[in-house]
Amino acid sequence: MPIQVLLIDDHEVVRRGLRDLLTDEPDIEVVAEASGVDEALAVAMHVEPDVAVVDVRLGDGDGIALCRELRSKANPPQCLMLTAFDDEEAMVGAIMAGAAGYLLKQVRGQDVVNAVREVAAGRSLLDPLSTARVLDKLRHPPEDELGSLTEREREVLDLIGQGMSNREIAERLFLAEKTVKNYVTSVLAKLGMQRRTQAAAWIARRDR
Repeated sequence: MPIQVLLIDDHEVVRRGLRDLLTDEPDIEVVAEASGVDEALAVAMHVEPDVAVVDVRLGDGDGIALCRELRSKANPPQCLMLTAFDDEEAMVGAIMAGAAGYLLKQVRGQDVVNAVREVAAGRSLLDPLSTARVLDKLRHPPEDELGSLTEREREVLDLIGQGMSNREIAERLFLAEKTVKNYVTSVLAKLGMQRRTQAAAWIARRDR
């Protein structure tokens, strides 16, 4: 059986290029295409591809959140994320969402073909240097840095680790959303982080 692929990108020209590139390979078959999140979820109800090639930024939503949705299915595809931007936050989000691969669109066509084969075989395909940099930042805060957090800041950090938004945290702790935003800013500053996804990933790893 050839590797069955679902293409998800909001640019028709990009989808057409990927389709032509992949269907030239005897062991790969493009079984469906989608231009956005809603269409992709609808398509995924009728096909079970081995690999979903997903644009990180879609016109009607977030490709990383879509990856998480696809990975939650009974027979989930391996997700290969494609992006035009070298975005460290997006890479962290993709890793946390269960993506098996993360590639910049500037790579050669053969690199995409090889990536589809790699993730279909169950192997991870993430740029080694970028991944090492991201993981180093996730591991950066030593345990004693938590001592600098107040009790309320620790509560906020734990809820960030559960994937909650500022609004959800505010509702849980009975605080104003603006107050939560200030707590998040303080937590990130004390832990030497720039983005909440770094804090979420770090606390998740710490609690394992």
